[in-house]
Amino acid sequence: MVEKHRKIYNDRFNPDAYQAFMRQFELDFPGQLDFRVAETPLFVPKALKDQILQAGEEIIDALLQPEFKNQTRRAIPPGCEVPNEDEHPSFLVLDYAVCKDAHGNLTPQLIELQGFTTLFGYQPYMASLYPKFFYVPEGFSAYFNGLDHSSYLQELRRFFIGDLPEEQVILLEIFPEKQKTRIDFAATKKYFGIEPVCLTKVRRSGRSLYYEKDGRKIDIRRIFNRVIFDELDTLPDLKTEFKLTDDVDVEWLAHPNWFFRVSKFSLPLLQSPYVPESFFLHHLDPYPDDLENYVLKPLFSFAGQGVRLNITKADLDAIVNKENFLLQRKVTYEPVLQSPSGGVKVELRMMYIWPKGQERPKLVINLGRLSKGEMIGVRYNVDFDWVGSSIGYFEI
Repeated sequence: MVEKHRKIYNDRFNPDAYQAFMRQFELDFPGQLDFRVAETPLFVPKALKDQILQAGEEIIDALLQPEFKNQTRRAIPPGCEVPNEDEHPSFLVLDYAVCKDAHGNLTPQLIELQGFTTLFGYQPYMASLYPKFFYVPEGFSAYFNGLDHSSYLQELRRFFIGDLPEEQVILLEIFPEKQKTRIDFAATKKYFGIEPVCLTKVRRSGRSLYYEKDGRKIDIRRIFNRVIFDELDTLPDLKTEFKLTDDVDVEWLAHPNWFFRVSKFSLPLLQSPYVPESFFLHHLDPYPDDLENYVLKPLFSFAGQGVRLNITKADLDAIVNKENFLLQRKVTYEPVLQSPSGGVKVELRMMYIWPKGQERPKLVINLGRLSKGEMIGVRYNVDFDWVGSSIGYFEI
């Protein structure tokens, strides 16, 4: 997106270097990479960076409003509420489409937000790997708030582990060895010593949890949570001693309730030029006249499942549980990244941590996703090159 550096990058690009780059993943994390990695990182200009930072502050202001918890009470589905919710999420993740405004300038538009963890182990690995194989200009960084690779790992270690023994902090997932994001689990273990543990392997004794390793029972004091109820619902026969809704003596990173509170459900509560107008479907009477400019999203489905791009009044009238759907004004992803094979659409994920006792979350790193398909996401880009997982280097 910085034309000068994009031209240099594209002119120097060598497919053999890309193949060597991909082999490095297998050398460092054998068998763990299960999604496409883009041929390029992103070079984000300062003007766009400033808008993204401003958008983040406005969204955080809304989340800090005293009425936010009450407004999002309905976000937690029946039977999914977990005891001992804390005051704020441990993580904040903001996904922006890169668009153009009426004057042709780059501008971010919020697509999704999450009070849930994402690839905090994988992204610093990505940030360190691209420059080993490709051109990355001086004066750009994948990190924020003065962090670099070393200080990022130090800060995240304090946040994840603190004063606890490493083995008493676990990354909780359902069959972690089968997840598409398992390379992040491997990187998290490499950098922070956090063991990925399957929900089926967690044992319960009263209010205490433990797992077994090398014949030892190890107390679980803190759960770095990657389990989502949406996936649990697809496994009704899963046998576990511990259910997420149990009242137990553990600290959550992040508490599962925030997965629902800070989500698509929050979008209608946000007012910002960087947030497309969004409405709960059951609040609309009548519907907007220009439905072709809106997208329909189910509130309680994730990873793009159930999103409908083309809708009619008849489609909306046929929905029985309208309170579980969101109507959001469409945004136009501009193909702002010029690749040798054509324009590429860009989404930037800004990744914040929110330690206990801190008034506001702290932006630490980012994630990029590149697409030539109708939507962002692996399943929509299987036939393209210069798409997939990436990272942004932001102009300092």
